[in-house]
Amino acid sequence: MRTELVSEPGDPGRPNEDFASVGLPASGQGGSLIVLDGVTPPRGETGCLHSVPWYTARLGGALTELTVSCRDLTLAEILSRAIVRTAEAHATTCDLSHPRTPQATVVLARWSPAEIEYLVLSDSALLAETPSGEVTAVLDDRLSRLPRSALATDAVIDTTLRNKEGGFFTAAADPSVADRAVTGSLLRAEVRALAALTDGATRWVEKFGEGDWADCLALVRKDGAAELVGRVRALERADAQERAYLRRSKTHDDATVVYVEW
Repeated sequence: MRTELVSEPGDPGRPNEDFASVGLPASGQGGSLIVLDGVTPPRGETGCLHSVPWYTARLGGALTELTVSCRDLTLAEILSRAIVRTAEAHATTCDLSHPRTPQATVVLARWSPAEIEYLVLSDSALLAETPSGEVTAVLDDRLSRLPRSALATDAVIDTTLRNKEGGFFTAAADPSVADRAVTGSLLRAEVRALAALTDGATRWVEKFGEGDWADCLALVRKDGAAELVGRVRALERADAQERAYLRRSKTHDDATVVYVEW
């Protein structure tokens, strides 16, 4: 089994807000991968004393433990419990009802000898490849389907779209959001590799159009996850002035890739 994990901050002077882990239980049966992309808040009040990296570390740690120790729970139930556990860690000091309370996108996958379960919430991606080389992208595309006019200001997003019907959902402090995630399962025998990517890494496909999802996974397998991130960084630098591809996006974003191959 090959596993690879790369996570690089968008700005070396700022903490990386992503979280990634691969869990392999002592029994040797199965395992899990977790990728979180912390949501960078705009300047201003968030209602919380804690940073986004604090939140993703807490949530990611809880998810890592629960995915390998609670095989009887679904991934949605695990995400719900992890959100509750994280919320309890700062409920007495912070306003968790604030729309900008620390939050993150989520990718979870858990495998046994027979099955692979998955969960995707918001705009990170999970890629699954069959033994014949076909690649399926598991995506929660609610944010990408929203018209650009609806995303005009942070205030509009917070009041009408963030964690609201008709908008998009992220893991924050409300455990019921777990029921909004994209979930499903695949036969283990029909998957030879998985790749989980935050949107800082999916830029290679979604922003710059350098290839499709199959090309992306093939690049990671052949040259490694660090090579994908390196190519994204080169494309970002080339576009820094013209903004032909990134438009209103930040020049560099935290980029994380987890790759698992059997």
